[in-house]
Amino acid sequence: MPDSYLLPLRHIQVTKDSQEILWAGLDMVHSTVNRLSTQMLSELNQLLDYAHEVPPAGLIIYSAKTSSFIVGADIDEFAALDTPEKSKSLIQQGWTLFNRLASTSYPTLALIHGHCLGGGLELALACRYRLAVSDKPAAKLGLPEVKLGIFPAWGGIQRLPALIGPSAALDMLLTGRSKSARQAQHLGLVDASIPQRLATTAAAKKLLSGDPVRRVRGRERWLNHALLKPMVAHQARKTLNKKDPHHHYPAPRNILTLWTKHKGNPLGDQRIIAQLTQSPVTRNLIRVYHLQERLKQLGRQLTDDLPHVHVIGAGVMGADIAAWCTLQGCRVTLHDTDISRLAAAKASAHRLFKRRTRSAYEQQQCLDNFISDYNGYGVSQADIVIEAIVEDIQAKHALYQSIEPQMKADAILATNTSSLSIMELAQGLQQPQRFVGLHFFNPVAFMPLVEVIQGPQQTRQQHQKILAFIRSIGKLPLPVKDHPGFLVNAVLAPYMLAAMRAVDEGTTAATIDYALEAFGMPMGPLELADTVGLDIIRDAGRQLGMHHSLPSCLQSHLDKGHLGKKTGQGFYVWTDNQPKKGTAATPPEGLAQQLIQPLIDATSECVRLGVVADDDLADAGVIFGTGFAPFLGGPLRWQRTHRPDPIQTS
Repeated sequence: MPDSYLLPLRHIQVTKDSQEILWAGLDMVHSTVNRLSTQMLSELNQLLDYAHEVPPAGLIIYSAKTSSFIVGADIDEFAALDTPEKSKSLIQQGWTLFNRLASTSYPTLALIHGHCLGGGLELALACRYRLAVSDKPAAKLGLPEVKLGIFPAWGGIQRLPALIGPSAALDMLLTGRSKSARQAQHLGLVDASIPQRLATTAAAKKLLSGDPVRRVRGRERWLNHALLKPMVAHQARKTLNKKDPHHHYPAPRNILTLWTKHKGNPLGDQRIIAQLTQSPVTRNLIRVYHLQERLKQLGRQLTDDLPHVHVIGAGVMGADIAAWCTLQGCRVTLHDTDISRLAAAKASAHRLFKRRTRSAYEQQQCLDNFISDYNGYGVSQADIVIEAIVEDIQAKHALYQSIEPQMKADAILATNTSSLSIMELAQGLQQPQRFVGLHFFNPVAFMPLVEVIQGPQQTRQQHQKILAFIRSIGKLPLPVKDHPGFLVNAVLAPYMLAAMRAVDEGTTAATIDYALEAFGMPMGPLELADTVGLDIIRDAGRQLGMHHSLPSCLQSHLDKGHLGKKTGQGFYVWTDNQPKKGTAATPPEGLAQQLIQPLIDATSECVRLGVVADDDLADAGVIFGTGFAPFLGGPLRWQRTHRPDPIQTS
């Protein structure tokens, strides 16, 4: 391709090759990724104006960024929409542009590598052909707008079902799930999955091939018919009602309405357009997105890689941490003096690898990197040693005295304690400056947050190194100060104990959990207590000074050895990892607000004490560490918008 650009555009590099193919390289200035801002949309229109005047043999749209294609629309521009008229104008701009792209007289092709999300995938869908790069940076295609409380507004709801059929399309649209390059090829979402080294040649060849445009065939084609759409939508709504029985999230149902009644065109429904600006759910979900990005940024300044992780303790948490680190590409040694626990940990890790890897080769790679280490040899080779043994300070001190002389000079020593003081645990260490608390949450594979508790003498560089490690294994790091319960347990304990006191007062566990699920929590406090473990709840309560006032129902279960899910009985009887709840009564008025208030008050107190830096990080920690309803924006956000005057509790 020539060095000079044909058009004086700021964000798009336009060239023409010897075959008269236009190559449009998207390269948003002052950004590491491409976003479909209004400026980018305007320049794409100028590109189509030029191609209309001087028709090329074809147009290939690619990304000049090395990491990704297009990560979506500009979320900040969406967040700034404060009237239905502004929403309609932005939708109209993209809708018209992509319809224009879809109707060109010359062939068009999207050459995709890395993330192709939201408006990026809608742009690709408007092209005649799509090729996805299968190796680094491997393509990842999806429409995640639903996670922000919005919807694909530029043709995705119309074109995706027409291309791959309603069943697969609605799964992507209603869940926000993404597809790999190979998965996309299997679905028919892209024409081919190709290696990066062949991308340019393959793109030009496909563009000029004259191949017919892909369309879904067979049964799925008929399910797109207007007469059958209501039946498909009815089944999809049944699934939605199971996942969201209280209708907290309107976006999935809006997507179904647009598909069934308006052929995917949001301009046909003024009510849905108005929700973009008027819905507090959308505003809160966009806020949560920004909170998540802030946590990600905390670990972005990468220092050295930490390829070898040594985990001590093959209990539930240690085994899960080891398996997760392996899945993310680390070499892991897992030490325990109980061979049966090592065997159980290996089996559990194998199940995780089987679920989460895309091929037998990747699965075998994980198994090769997950090493049972009965003798503890890995401690001398590891870059980071994570201790996950019993919550006993004497036992931990004895372990540190044994392993610290064996560790590499620059290795980090971390504890996964959920309740013990980092300051006290560091006493007696030869190098306390390398000690840190890393509090993972159960289940490790599903909980995104890790609390990072800075050690007493840790340097800024070492602190940044551990934040980068947490990001490198796909988790969100939250820096917190050493404090009883840190942040998450400090706010969860009073919340769950308040629910247990309500049981003591005569309200059933099922009724309490129903009230909080209706409020928006993904799981009621008593089911959560059973899942965490009633002994863990007791220990957290002790750390927070609540040991003199444990609820009677909790003490009764503890006396009987009923510790929750792990023993098969707690507040519920557990069968096949599911609680038998029985029928919930109608909750007393105000019960949910009464029980959530201790969590809110504790969150506010943690901010006041400096456990976390500010309200936003506190909200982020509670959302990603406890599952606090994202659509409510976080406990402190909810307090400000719904209950400006905190309830005074005794």
